[in-house]
Amino acid sequence: MERAAAGGRRRGAVLGGAAGLALAGGRPGRAGAAPAPASPAESPAGPLLARAELAPGLEVSRVVKGCWQLSGGHRGDARSDRTQGQKAVEDFGAFERAGVTAFDTADIYGPSEKLVGSYLKARGGTRGVQVLTKFCVFDQQEMRNAGSADFVRNRLKESTRKLGARPDLVQFYWHRYEIPNYVDCALRMAEARDAGQFGHVGLTNFDTDRVRAFVEAGVKPEVHQVQYSLLDRRVENGMSEYCQAQGITLLPYGVLAGGFLSEKYLGVEPRDVRQDTYSKDKYASIIRQSGGWSWFQVLLKELSLVAQKHDATIANVATAWVLGRPGVPAVLIGARNAEHVGDLAGLDALRLDAQDLKRIDEVLEEGRRPAGDFYTWERGLGKF
Repeated sequence: MERAAAGGRRRGAVLGGAAGLALAGGRPGRAGAAPAPASPAESPAGPLLARAELAPGLEVSRVVKGCWQLSGGHRGDARSDRTQGQKAVEDFGAFERAGVTAFDTADIYGPSEKLVGSYLKARGGTRGVQVLTKFCVFDQQEMRNAGSADFVRNRLKESTRKLGARPDLVQFYWHRYEIPNYVDCALRMAEARDAGQFGHVGLTNFDTDRVRAFVEAGVKPEVHQVQYSLLDRRVENGMSEYCQAQGITLLPYGVLAGGFLSEKYLGVEPRDVRQDTYSKDKYASIIRQSGGWSWFQVLLKELSLVAQKHDATIANVATAWVLGRPGVPAVLIGARNAEHVGDLAGLDALRLDAQDLKRIDEVLEEGRRPAGDFYTWERGLGKF
């Protein structure tokens, strides 16, 4: 889950690296320029993406459309912005025509659930698509009441009302571990699932100890949504192994680091990159933690060589790398528009060979290997 940012972010500030393109990266170009996207009706249909089982009985496209970009704060360049209103609704159709049939949103993503619901209504229901959302508990008073079955049921009903559909998967997030009602809350979620209120229980952004606590309490989560990319491999510090042993799949977000992992930023100086969306702020910090802008450019150059070998894009190489990790049936890719949805057509055919993986691993070893458990750094509880 990518949290909806809040507070006084400096709009337009210049960093040592951040990025705006959120889907499969375009060909080289000036980082500050963003051409207007083609209308959804003009998006290529392309072959359908491969599908995989995310949870027992829940099959999804291997690329899931992430909807954090519809939460506000992601407008960026006005010429390419399709994150609001009818434009955002229309873009779901372009993704579905390209074979992306699963949509992931959250109850804290501003109008996102309602926008998903508007698309579902326009297409005549949920047949053929999968609806994923999140149940997020931030407020301290809500945390204290979170063990109540009524509290949980009412929150889930509100998401269902906005979506206009029963969610196939609801992923649970808890903000403050020091208020320890998260296990009770998850148990109430499991009861709501068993009562038919939604399909499957998932988690998002918990560390390994917390996932273990849920399993030992009998929650039986089926999916854990985690940040996982070439720039952030913290799930490999114990989380991935534990989840595989428990039959919990990983659903990675941040796979393209908000668009950094694309030709658009190859050879670009930090001073030429503008921070004008929440995702740019977020993934700027990830690049700093993983090795810095100079090392990141070395990684992009190597990914570019691999991409050229396969007649692919850097973004597809980065996505294929994550899809090849153990326990990962599908990935989230967020987008401000449908401009690059056609690039997904080449993803299924892309197979990274042993030489490709060795070359990529050599560059990763030159960066900073993450030392902490997943999502402890964001909570101020440990190292990256």
